[in-house]
Amino acid sequence: MGGMGITKKDEKFRFCIDRGGTFTDIYAEIPDQSDGFVLKLLSVDPSNYEDAPIEGIRRILEQFTGEKIPRSAKIPTKNIEWVRMGTTVATNALLERKGERIALCVTRGFRDLLQIGNQARPNIFDLTVLKPSNLYEEVIEVDERVELVTDGENGEDCVKGVSGELIRVTKSLHEKTLIPLLKGLLDKGISCLAVVLMHSYTYPNHENLVEKLALKMGFRHVSLSSSLTPMVRAVPRGLTASVDAYLTPVIKEYLFGFMSKFENDEGKSVNVLFMQSDGGLAPESRFSGHKAVLSGPAGGVVGYSQTLFGLETNKPLIGFDMGGTSTDVSRYDGNYEQVLETQIAGTIIQAAQLDINTVAAGGGSKLKFQFGSFRVGPESVGAHPGPVCYRKGGQLAVTDANLILGTVIPDYFPAIFGPDEDQPLDFESTKREFEKLSVEINRYRKSQDPLAKDMSVEEIALGFANVANEAMCRPIRELTEMKGHETKNHALACFGGAGPQHACAIARSLGMKEVLVHRFCGILSAYGMGLADVVEEAQEPFLAVFDSDSVSEAERREGILVNQVREELTKQGFKGESVKFDSYLNLRYEGTDTAIMVKRVKLGKENDFVAEFVRLFRQEYGFELQNRKILICDVRVRGIGITNILKPKEIGPTNLPDPVPESSYQVYFTNGWQDTRLYKLEKLGFGHVLQGPAIIMNGNSTVIVEPDCQATITRYGNIKIEINTNTKITKLDENIADVVQLSIFNHRFMGIAEQMGRTLQRTSISTNIKERLDFSCALFGPDGGLVANAPHVPVHLGAMSSTVKWQMKHWGNNLNEGDVLVTNHPCSGGSHLPDITVITPVFDGGKIVFFVASRGHHAEIGGITPGSMPPFSKSIFEEGAAIKAFKLVEKGVFQEEGIIDLLHGSRRIQDNLSDLRAQVAANQRGISLIKELIAQYGLETVQLYMTYVQKNAEVAVREMLKSVASRVLNETGSLVVEEQDYMDDGSVIKLKLTLDLENGEANFDFGGTGTEVYGNWNAPEAVTLAAVIYCLRCMVNVDIPLNQGCLAPVKITIPEGSFLSPSEKAAVVGGNVLTSQRVTDVILTAFQACACSQGCMNNLTFGDHSFGYYETIGGGAGAGPTWHGTSGVQCHMTNTRMTDPEIFEQRYPVFLHQFGIRSKSGGAGLYRGGDGLVRIIEFKKPVVVSILSERRAHGPRGLKGGFDGERGANYLIRRDKTRVYLGGKNSVSLEKGEVLEILTPGGGGFGAVV
Repeated sequence: MGGMGITKKDEKFRFCIDRGGTFTDIYAEIPDQSDGFVLKLLSVDPSNYEDAPIEGIRRILEQFTGEKIPRSAKIPTKNIEWVRMGTTVATNALLERKGERIALCVTRGFRDLLQIGNQARPNIFDLTVLKPSNLYEEVIEVDERVELVTDGENGEDCVKGVSGELIRVTKSLHEKTLIPLLKGLLDKGISCLAVVLMHSYTYPNHENLVEKLALKMGFRHVSLSSSLTPMVRAVPRGLTASVDAYLTPVIKEYLFGFMSKFENDEGKSVNVLFMQSDGGLAPESRFSGHKAVLSGPAGGVVGYSQTLFGLETNKPLIGFDMGGTSTDVSRYDGNYEQVLETQIAGTIIQAAQLDINTVAAGGGSKLKFQFGSFRVGPESVGAHPGPVCYRKGGQLAVTDANLILGTVIPDYFPAIFGPDEDQPLDFESTKREFEKLSVEINRYRKSQDPLAKDMSVEEIALGFANVANEAMCRPIRELTEMKGHETKNHALACFGGAGPQHACAIARSLGMKEVLVHRFCGILSAYGMGLADVVEEAQEPFLAVFDSDSVSEAERREGILVNQVREELTKQGFKGESVKFDSYLNLRYEGTDTAIMVKRVKLGKENDFVAEFVRLFRQEYGFELQNRKILICDVRVRGIGITNILKPKEIGPTNLPDPVPESSYQVYFTNGWQDTRLYKLEKLGFGHVLQGPAIIMNGNSTVIVEPDCQATITRYGNIKIEINTNTKITKLDENIADVVQLSIFNHRFMGIAEQMGRTLQRTSISTNIKERLDFSCALFGPDGGLVANAPHVPVHLGAMSSTVKWQMKHWGNNLNEGDVLVTNHPCSGGSHLPDITVITPVFDGGKIVFFVASRGHHAEIGGITPGSMPPFSKSIFEEGAAIKAFKLVEKGVFQEEGIIDLLHGSRRIQDNLSDLRAQVAANQRGISLIKELIAQYGLETVQLYMTYVQKNAEVAVREMLKSVASRVLNETGSLVVEEQDYMDDGSVIKLKLTLDLENGEANFDFGGTGTEVYGNWNAPEAVTLAAVIYCLRCMVNVDIPLNQGCLAPVKITIPEGSFLSPSEKAAVVGGNVLTSQRVTDVILTAFQACACSQGCMNNLTFGDHSFGYYETIGGGAGAGPTWHGTSGVQCHMTNTRMTDPEIFEQRYPVFLHQFGIRSKSGGAGLYRGGDGLVRIIEFKKPVVVSILSERRAHGPRGLKGGFDGERGANYLIRRDKTRVYLGGKNSVSLEKGEVLEILTPGGGGFGAVV
């Protein structure tokens, strides 16, 4: 294969290796050869060799030196210049939970810190609340504490921390208390430790003491959060330390084994560098667990960025690396896009890493036909047994679909299958499985329309391929649009085993006109290792307002960090011009949580970080904050040792007049079977042009050039494909829903709602919307029926449909293009006043064809208490501004004066206006995406599929109701279930559930529910509607779209005048956050789905004239028929995040004594209920505290013999230690030094203990 030349004087071998999960790829440069050599091996093949990279090096050296190297012998290094490697050893250990046995060392009061995390649940519709398991086995709590000294406090006994903040050591760490704890761990066989102590980012002394003592006592490895990632936020810092402690020993063991296989040449070991997650290389001694998890994918990003950008195109690139089980998506526009925090295998890692998004869709994604539509993934068939064609009794996957279509060619696929591993791919078995599936699909289609023509196996396979492509397009749109870039302005850089088969189709769907396939696309991650530089980083926290003094101090710190980094690079042999430094300040606006790592950019004569920060903030979020201080958070230096090893090499023009095909194959495209010529890339030369359809075999990768596309071989030997982005309307002609298009429209409609959500999150300024994600976006038909709802906050689900219908009725024909409506009143379909809904009609040809809407929780809307969540409101007028109907924008003009007048009681009117503009922008994004869809398919088709998508959800809910009805009938002998539960004041919620087994229908009758209350836990009807749709979606347990169809088989009766359908003037602020939880519990216990969860959101607000703070606190989830309830988590109707303990203390006048799990508060049973939480807060200045909570009188009920969970409790602890019970709802003025203790309820148990 053509490659990159090395000069004669080198005369040594160079190896670039990517050890992946399935295959190990090696690109080697051979002395005296201008072409590189490529080798692919199975990563795990114990019957033939111990280690794939070593085996590959051995084989290549044997082949090209002629010297025999026995497998038992060490590898001679005299002919090796260097080895560069990326490895999935760390990733696999993390995914499979096969790391080192470790313990966690934390500050007393925080033993459950990492288990609670941000208290949000990963999947809001998963009743089991499945969270990733902890990496640590044991926890020890250290009796130490450091306190931040805030402005205005007495500064005695203080020291300055690394960040410049003043701190006070309130409890010193004593060795004698720590020794028995550490000895206890060693006695249990645990000798690796992760340490995270409160505020260690600025005061690392106590962590350093723990490390010194632990190593002295015989611990093998200690990971300190303060040295790995010295940034404020205890949870991500602690998770990073635990990942590092868990993985580093595994990596060190592998590296030691790897290095020990080489001979020492004159006392010198072989030069080996390893790829880190940030795209830089590090020697073995500097390669650690928390920087290794993206080692392989990072090589691919380096590979495509350094060989394609600027050489083959000037467009920004989207990297598309499609493998067997997942697809990695990244972006490059001249600089590596890095993030400082990411989630991998359910664990947050806080370290500089390339921004690579992984999607659960690949060649191994499972194919299913369910509820009348095609589904691809997220489950994978894995490598064992793999797809059907692997001859191991597997299930249908994307690879099987490609085999049927002819885009995977058995003649060019390794014959490694069957019992003797010498058989080709199994086409016959694959075809048989598709034929079986076709019977099911065609039977369903006939049931919908007796005249429907049967779908062929090929049409079905193509359908699945199209659905898979759409699933992969969604994250690509997200990655680009979320950062303010247009997707269609990019080129698609495609690599990985399966990517080039799908590239043309994906580019076309995204509106891109250019696809680039690197000549080494099958091994690009390995090749990228040879293009990377060596990277060393140093960082320290520094908290200050950005001004001339703080910049001088930042520059002083930067100088020290540069020297540290230079020293490390010098040790590795880098000097003078081969070293360069990038300096960064981590900046954020005061009062926001979104910091941006800003690289020093020389503008004129001075380094203007502020101008660059404002530019980046505006690009990503669409606005800038006027008159707001900018804060420095951290100083960072990145040192780069420039290697200049591999350089792209031009290939000469070809002598062949025309490309000559090897052979011809039949491939199935949208227009049916087409005769398609196959070419080998190595026989093509610069300037060759191929018209689609064509197949280009590039080593083990198959590149499909679709009809209407044109491929050109570039001067560097890569493939550039020009895409004809078809602007003609796609006609779908049938009387019934096309089962393929149904799935694609599901993706497109949900994609529109999700992108509206991204826009709202990007352009809003309030913490509630931007960081706590308390918002929802949705798309509605011209009748106001819900089409798609991006699932952000469950209590908003389905509820906005009533709002849209009320506005339609109110405005009648008085709606024009350019009008935008705003409302928040419960009587017009609202939930509670802080949730403001913005609605925009979508016009086409002068008629309303859709509506889009966004609902966001505004932190301030007026009312009798700051934060607009008063515990004692008795009427809606005490809760803030109430808007039934108003045109926020009229014929394109923003009605600022009118809306200010309506929101006159708000204490943060400018924030309200900013967030309302963000909601208008989100709706506008939705409109432009709907218009794109109409342009592609035509209005008639889009509206037709809108109804089909709703019908599809209805079918899913009907099937679920039939199976539930059958179970209930078997267990009770009746199809009528009655259930009730009580609010703390004694008000009853009654439900009579009548199931129809034959038709799959349900009647929810809330007759007998208590009357409207003289309090604020009345709930508008929209809240009960949201609770019903949430419960149905949880029980379906399939990723169906959330739309009006879910409610079609359901009748809901709510008695007027009850507290679930209160009068217009009733106070309702607690209905949304408290009553919604009780309604949910009643519905789920009626279905016997699970026991009651904590049944509350534990709303806490505190503040004074200068600030306000709001949080909701998690508790215990109810146990179910086969699972224990999860502890310390947000339940059911909310999923908002908790502020990190260090940020909590840094920004507010508080001292957090304890935040942990309330042991044994979950109900006992065959399956235990989850435990609640304990939160103990001391206030450092006088504040007004309000608590709005439930389940303080009646504990969450167990089910089927399971015991009830413990009730919650709220206490005030005075300075003289007197405890005062506050009840469930109270507002109290606290003095400095007084303490609030909140105990949240546990979940109910399920089943009697045997």
